[in-house]
Amino acid sequence: MSGILNRPIEQDMKESYLDYAMSVIVGRALPDIRDGLKPVHRRILYAMSELGNTHDKPYKKSARVVGEVLGKYHPHGDAAIYDSLVRMAQEFSLRYTLVDGQGNFGSIDGDGAAAMRYTEVRMKKLAEEMLTDIDRETVDFTPNFDGTLKEPVVLPSKIPNLLINGSAGIAVGMATNIPPHNLGEVTDALIAIIEGADEAKVLQMVPGPDFPTGGTIMGKAGIYEAYKTGRGIIRLRGKVENDAKSRKLIIREIPYQVTKVAIIEAIADAVKEKKIEGISGIHDRSDKEGMEVTIDLKKDADPEIVLNQIYANTPMESSFGIINLALVKGTPRTLPLFEMLRLFVEFRQEIVRKRCVFEKKQAEARAHILDGLMVALKNIDRIIAFLKACRDVKAAKAGLMESYALSEKQADAIVEMKLRALTGLEREKIETELAELKKTIAWLEGVLADEMKILAIIKEELLDVRKRYADARRTAIEESMDERTVEDLIPNEEVVVFISHKGYVKRVLLQEYRTQRRGGKGVVGTETKEEDFVEDVVVTRTHNYILFFTDKGRVHWLKAYNIPEAGRYASGKPIVNMLELKDEKITAWIGMEAFSDKEFLVMITRNGIVKRIGADAFANPRKGGVIAITLKENDSLIDVKKTDGNREVFIATRDGYAIRFNENDARELGRTGQGVIGIRLREKDEVIGATICEKPHVLTITENGYGKRTEFSEYRVQARGGMGVTNIDCTDKTGKVVGVKAVDDNDEVIVISSKGQTIRSPVKDIRVIGRNTQGVRIIRLDEKEKAASFAVVQKEECAPQPSE
Repeated sequence: MSGILNRPIEQDMKESYLDYAMSVIVGRALPDIRDGLKPVHRRILYAMSELGNTHDKPYKKSARVVGEVLGKYHPHGDAAIYDSLVRMAQEFSLRYTLVDGQGNFGSIDGDGAAAMRYTEVRMKKLAEEMLTDIDRETVDFTPNFDGTLKEPVVLPSKIPNLLINGSAGIAVGMATNIPPHNLGEVTDALIAIIEGADEAKVLQMVPGPDFPTGGTIMGKAGIYEAYKTGRGIIRLRGKVENDAKSRKLIIREIPYQVTKVAIIEAIADAVKEKKIEGISGIHDRSDKEGMEVTIDLKKDADPEIVLNQIYANTPMESSFGIINLALVKGTPRTLPLFEMLRLFVEFRQEIVRKRCVFEKKQAEARAHILDGLMVALKNIDRIIAFLKACRDVKAAKAGLMESYALSEKQADAIVEMKLRALTGLEREKIETELAELKKTIAWLEGVLADEMKILAIIKEELLDVRKRYADARRTAIEESMDERTVEDLIPNEEVVVFISHKGYVKRVLLQEYRTQRRGGKGVVGTETKEEDFVEDVVVTRTHNYILFFTDKGRVHWLKAYNIPEAGRYASGKPIVNMLELKDEKITAWIGMEAFSDKEFLVMITRNGIVKRIGADAFANPRKGGVIAITLKENDSLIDVKKTDGNREVFIATRDGYAIRFNENDARELGRTGQGVIGIRLREKDEVIGATICEKPHVLTITENGYGKRTEFSEYRVQARGGMGVTNIDCTDKTGKVVGVKAVDDNDEVIVISSKGQTIRSPVKDIRVIGRNTQGVRIIRLDEKEKAASFAVVQKEECAPQPSE
């Protein structure tokens, strides 16, 4: 059968798909490196120019412009054209808008524009700079979709539009996401390239993207990577003003391509989910003068911590992935910044060269005519007589060309010459014009023969663009993304951090607790919820990390200042709002000032397993935590101690037994290791705690408020894996063991009861006695009240308040 082509379907599908892909890439989704426009935007500006819809003329209905573009150049639907037109007029979308819109063109709240029949548009003056010289044969034209008209392949743009306004688009198998930049900085960089500067110097002139919505770029590493390779990720934050007097945070700027409504909703949701603490209300007071979203803070809220939580849990901090992908001679390429700038300079060289060729051709054509007129004026009497004798124009032109060696165009001009040209003044004008044209032609020939003169013209034009359109940078750039800026505002004070059995946490200044004699009733250390009690306490500094170890063997990181500060009588906040816990319970936590490879962490499980690991294994905090120890079935992590690598470990059990061994008996393992046996447990016994033998005595506290000091020397050093020896005589009077700590005479002990009662006493007031004893009363407890935990602090670190 005729007309049927026999070919493999795989080949046909491949060719058809590639044709479609290239059509999308070249014809719709990717901008041209030269004018920075996609076809739809180029067609809109060209159509507006053809309509005379310039900045100095009255506005035209958007529907008129859309119809012009749709009918003549872009048959892809009116909605697509109008959406593109709207974006070109939005000051929050483009750094330098190309369309001057009148009417509702949407808002940063995410509101859409009014229908095209209601809005009006005209070109911005800056957009007209992109079409300058388009009528001087500077760019190629191609037939439109139906072949009835011509449209430009590219606009002869004077401005580096791709860099100053950026571009975003998804093609087939590739995407572009070029951020906007500051016009003044980009023109400076272009001029530096023209003057021969190298890449390093040029990159210094463009510190980073400059977004229309302002904000702050956090860190320069992503910028540098994107500028060097064409790809990178930057973090962008909104700008917030801290009004300390009225206790409000005021949002003034938001990240690029994020709506204000999305941020407000995200803050409200985070407050409901208790991911953000300390906010009592949020109000949007934005108007035409600018953005103002006020966040009311609670009385006890730390503004910097609340702000950090906002950045962490809302789009007020977002990422922007830079992909500098553009069409270079019809081929998509990912470009570093220097190459993008260099290609624009090359484009402008081509435009200026073509313009000069066109102007030279025009000047030569006019000079040719004027040369003919000058011949006629010199021989005017004979020519007039000759013309009077001619029967028609054709004979006159032929005779002039033969007699005076004139071209047909010159003969036409002489025949059409008006009598006023015979006056002296008109003769002088022709002579002056001819002289000026010869100078112009000579200058243009000089420019075309010397590339440096072309570059000088480009530089002059760039300086003019800079002078008329450049403005101040809107987006700030901060040196780094770490938390040092917050820490600088927070004193590095010593604090007591409490955690309750049900997971409530708070920090209190150490000075809140006055010193008492042992055996006293104590002062309230922290209020607890009903049926809750304080489970652990640690002394650290606000700038230090705290590692939180869970019963499941995972570790989480948190700066101490991120734990909410509260008074002695406050119950604290749930730790689950600060850490991403998954059916886990915090069982151990230690302060870490640094993560040195010369420090070690010794982990002890309830079943007596010990694991030793280098502290540097936890130097890289990760959201969600990481595995610290792999646990066997029915086991849990109960304690973690920090050592210098050459210490003795002391493990105690609930029933009053203990073992002492050298930590090096447990070899160093990686994060996912299971550990080795530390102590073999008696029936129904379990490990209750551990300490490091770095002081002369071990302090043991029992449930009923009893405690004793015993010299470590009474516990012989033995190999790990033994059953240990008696540590304390546990009776009904004393109760089971709560925990053990290494102490000396300069220490003080803070004991916390299950009801939140605390007492602080000098350790030296507790008698040093042998292993097989019951100890002395440390804290008086009410009926059904138990000692829950205790902490040890050095006496010289304390600043006790006067006795109450």
